[in-house]
Parts: sequence; C-alpha cells; structure tokens
Amino acid sequence: MAQSSAILQGLEASQRQRLQELQKELDSLVGLQSVKKVISEIQAFALIQKYRETLQLACEPIVLHTIFTGNPGTGKTTVARLFSKMLKEIGILQKGHTVEVERADLVAQYIGQTAQKTREVLKQASGGLLFIDEAYSLARGGERDFGKEAIDTLVKAMEDKRDSLVVVLAGYPAPMEQFLAANPGLRSRFPITINFPDYTDIELYKIALGMLEKREYTLTAYAQQELVREIRRLRQGDPATFGNARAIRNMVEKVVRRQAVRLVKKPELTKGELTVITPIDFRGDAL
Repeated sequence: MAQSSAILQGLEASQRQRLQELQKELDSLVGLQSVKKVISEIQAFALIQKYRETLQLACEPIVLHTIFTGNPGTGKTTVARLFSKMLKEIGILQKGHTVEVERADLVAQYIGQTAQKTREVLKQASGGLLFIDEAYSLARGGERDFGKEAIDTLVKAMEDKRDSLVVVLAGYPAPMEQFLAANPGLRSRFPITINFPDYTDIELYKIALGMLEKREYTLTAYAQQELVREIRRLRQGDPATFGNARAIRNMVEKVVRRQAVRLVKKPELTKGELTVITPIDFRGDAL
C-alpha cells in the first residue's frame, strides 16, 4: 500500500513510521503476493473507515475476524503477527500483540472448565489478535466434545469484543472448509479468508539463501546446485504434509550441523572456512 497517502497524515508521526516499517517487513517476505494484496486491502479499508468516521460519514463496521488457510510453513503465523501490529498502528487494536493457541489451550477435560479456560485466553488476547492454529480440531470430538463449548464461548466474545479483538482461525484448507461447513454461524462471523499458497521451488531456494545469509553462511556454486536438488527431493512427498519454509529451516539447520562436523576435525580454521557451505555438507559425507 502506498505509504504517502493523505489519509495517513491523520496518524501520528510515530504511527506512520512504524506502519511503514511493518509494511517493509511484510514486503520482504518471499512470495505470498496474493496474501500481501489482501492485507493491503484490509489496511486501506480500515484507514478509510476511520477517516470517514472523523468526517461524520456513514461507516461500515470494521469486523476483521479472518480465516487463514494453507499448508504448514506457508507463513500464516508470521503474517498474523505483522497484521496485529499493523492494526495497532492504524488504531483498530489497542495493544497489537498476538496470542497463539491450539485446541489444548482452550479445551479442558471436565465439564464447566472449557468456558473458563477459553475466557482466560480471550482475556490475554484482548486488545490484540487471537491466532487459533488447526482450529478445526475444536470440532473433532463431535457433539459431546468440550470443543463445542470453546467455540460457543469464542463466538460470544467475538460479538462482545468486536472493537477490541481480532480472531484468526488457521489450518489446512480442506479440514478448515469442512469445519466451517459444519458451523454455518461461525462462517458468517469471519468475513475475510486469506489463502496461503505453497511456495514454489524458486521461492524455497530464496528462503534457504536468506536463512543462510542471516546466519552468515555462503554457498559454493556446487553447493547451490545441491540446494536445488535437496529442495526437489523434499517436494517429492505429499504436498499436504510438506513443511514448506519449515522444512527448509530444518534442512538448513542440518546442513549447518554437518558443516560443523566437517570443520571440527581441522586443527586450524580461517574465517572463510567457517562461513562456506560445500556440497559435502548437504550429503553428509563427513559424518
């Protein structure tokens, strides 16, 4: 989103600067172009509604509860954290923090405890964003499961705290669709859906290089070829279980460990040797 808009002049200088920094951080993420587009649209909508309010014009209610669908490692949690901080700078959320939970954090084992447990989590998230990963697991136990109680408590809080809380439900695309189909009242309360696509091989390659660069490692030309082959090998399995950036992070950490095993045997080391990754470090020949 263009950060020079006159609408932004209504924000304090510190808010504008922080919003620009957050936008740069979002833009720096590899891929996710469709995700960035929707986040930009949400920002624009929220800013315009706030501006219309100052001019005493009719305003649409700002309800930003959102569904994130995508396979593991596609950036859902990272984007949620940035999204919450952006909403704080715009003036939608008071705190802009993110509380990340899953089923075990909301559902108790005994009658009457789930609602209390869920309310405590909602209290922690007040003023920020509540991110519920694998949200469909709340309904996996059927009608007698306490997960339904957590959903009911959540829905009530979304109505009561619509001005101080944003809820994001996240998970695999197919199970999330089934979950929402079984809970029609829940679907209507989440007006926004953002799909996080799997990364392409080129994007995964860029992610791996970025991770290594952050750790101050470089690849030889042959090691770069090994990286390409390793990414292709990792992609050969079931797409639904492939970890995307998460799998790349695990691979990078393994390569760095193998480099350490190779180097630790040497009596003397140069700075260059400490920073260079070779093909051997991908194959594990030194182990």
